[in-house]
Amino acid sequence: MDLGIRGKNAFVMASSSGLGLACATALAKEGVNVWINARNTDRLEAAAASIRQDCDVQVSTIAADITTESGRECVLNALPAVDILVTNNEGPTPGTLDQWEHDAWIGAFEKNMIPHALFIRHYVGGMCERKFGRIVNITSAMVKSPRVHQSLSSAARTALTAFCKGLSAEVARHNVTINNLLPERIDTPRQQAMTQRIMRLENIDYDEARRRIVDSLAAKRMGTPEEFASACAYLCSAQAGFISGQNLQIDGGSYHGLV
Repeated sequence: MDLGIRGKNAFVMASSSGLGLACATALAKEGVNVWINARNTDRLEAAAASIRQDCDVQVSTIAADITTESGRECVLNALPAVDILVTNNEGPTPGTLDQWEHDAWIGAFEKNMIPHALFIRHYVGGMCERKFGRIVNITSAMVKSPRVHQSLSSAARTALTAFCKGLSAEVARHNVTINNLLPERIDTPRQQAMTQRIMRLENIDYDEARRRIVDSLAAKRMGTPEEFASACAYLCSAQAGFISGQNLQIDGGSYHGLV
C-alpha cells in the first residue's frame, strides 16, 4: 500500500534507538524525509547511517536535549515546520511511592509531557494552514493499565493524552490528526532494562526473568520494533485521515479491558 506521504517531512523525538529509531526508519521507507534526535552525537549519527542504508530520502540529525529550553530551541531553529511529528522520550525509572519526592514528579513531566506539548504547540498551526498534519505520541500501556511502580510514567503520559484528546477535536477539520501508540513489552533496550529489574527484585537469572515476562503476554512473545513502527507509519498516512484522538495499544492482545 502506498501511504501517500512520500516527500513529507517528519521529526521523530528521541530516535537514536528503540521505538523512536524504528518509527523513523518506517517513515523513511515510505519516502518521508526524517529528522532524528538524541543527546549523544555518536549514537545519533550511527542511527542516521542505518536509515540511509535502506532509504533514499533525506535523513538529518539534531543533537539536542529536548527536556531543556535550549535543546528545544535548537530543534526549532533547525526545523521550523514539519508535516509529521512523532513524540517520544525515555520513560521514568520504575520505583516505589516513598522514593518519589517533588523533583521526581517534576522530572517525569519534563521528560514525558512538557516537551511533547511544546513541540505540538509549535508545529500544529502550520499543519492546519497546510491542511495536512499527523501527530503520533509514543506513550505507554500504563496510560490505560496503571501500575503503582510505573506511576511517574502513568501520570505524565496520561496528562499528555488528555491534552491531545482535547486538541484533536479542534484540528480535525484541517486534516490534522493526533493519536497515541501504547506499547507493552516491545523488544527494545528498554525491555532489557525492565528484565534486569525483575532479575534484581526476584533474584533470578535473565532467561527466567524474560520467560516470566513473555508468559504474561497473550501472544506469548514480545512485539518487535518493526511491528510497532508499522502502526506508527499507518497513522501518519493519507489513508488515516479519519482516525484521530485514539489510543492504539500495541500489546499482542494483552489488555483486558473493553475501552
